[in-house]
Amino acid sequence: MEFVVENSNGMRAKFISRGATLAEWHVPDANGETVDVVLGFDEEAGYATGANQHFGCTTGRYANRIAKGRFTIEGREYQLATNIGQNHLHGGPERGLDKVEWAGTEFDGPDGKGVRFHYVSPDGEENFPGDLDCTVVYTLTDDNAIRVEYRATTTKPTHVNLTNHSYFNLAGHGTESVLDHEVRINADHYTVVDEEAIPTGEIAEVAGTPFDFRERQTIGTRLDSLTGPDAGGYDHNYVLNGQTGSVREIAEVFDPSSARRMLVSTDQPGVQLYIGNGLHGQTGKGGKQYKYRSAVCLETQHFPDTPNQPSFPSTLLQPGETYEHVCEYKFV
Repeated sequence: MEFVVENSNGMRAKFISRGATLAEWHVPDANGETVDVVLGFDEEAGYATGANQHFGCTTGRYANRIAKGRFTIEGREYQLATNIGQNHLHGGPERGLDKVEWAGTEFDGPDGKGVRFHYVSPDGEENFPGDLDCTVVYTLTDDNAIRVEYRATTTKPTHVNLTNHSYFNLAGHGTESVLDHEVRINADHYTVVDEEAIPTGEIAEVAGTPFDFRERQTIGTRLDSLTGPDAGGYDHNYVLNGQTGSVREIAEVFDPSSARRMLVSTDQPGVQLYIGNGLHGQTGKGGKQYKYRSAVCLETQHFPDTPNQPSFPSTLLQPGETYEHVCEYKFV
């Protein structure tokens, strides 16, 4: 099922039930020319194909990677699917939250129009413990933002890390590259990874490295400086400055060709910068080709592999507690 909402400025967004997904976002530039800035497919069926790389979806139960697909809670080990090498990625290959049908309801609220999605992931789905009752609320606000609000409760102790996995190209989806886009991330540190993109546990300073986006930098400028396990390109978690639990502006994306500028805010401790290193020319909306590095993702989140990294902020959710997460993408 699909839902189309429009704000008072004529900005339009489309959401679909599969994966509680942002499928279209039509955004004007300074001259009023409007383009769709997110990657996706014309029909919902496209999201069920191998061409879909989590475009615009709600990702979980655990977004990002878990080493060897294993974690232990209260002495019991849980083995998840290993769907990226020997590790677990984005909630699983069969019944991750991006692959299920959510119940959606449109609403007209004080800040704008939107869609409320609801899904209960049953105990044992993708081998995660507990019934996880999830709500995702998208609001297209009248000040040109999409605000995403997550809530979840569980019947058993479980790990939860949800995110939105939208792929952005501010020049319009299908434009050949985002390496000319400029990015700023309010983070002094990032989580170092090994050859399989699993955190080593080290939290390193960005200063003096190609990971330093504290001032707005063109994405492609320092790609050739990435070496070793990072040589595949940016796909890294940043340790955000500011207080976790407090919504603050954490990132900016700017496209010089259109002058579109997007700000990202969240209450989460981390954000994953990903530049579409896995895109391979698959056909998306309007027959456009999604080429290598033709989109940028800023996935607000807890850190990868937190269930196995006791020094990271915890992702353990207990019965009686509520997981909450706010993310906002705003064009200014």
